[in-house]
Amino acid sequence: MEKAMHQTHNVSYAEYASSLDQMMKVEKKREKEFERSQKFVSEVGRQIHK
Repeated sequence: MEKAMHQTHNVSYAEYASSLDQMMKVEKKREKEFERSQKFVSEVGRQIHK
């Protein structure tokens, strides 16, 4: 988990857990990535069912 956190967000888990500012940045980025993936899945689903 530590390695994935550092590779994805360039922050250690300890820093993430101790800094509210870092936590908010990481969570906002995760939310944007999730929304983008949901849009992609929706678009692919529409194209498949044409």
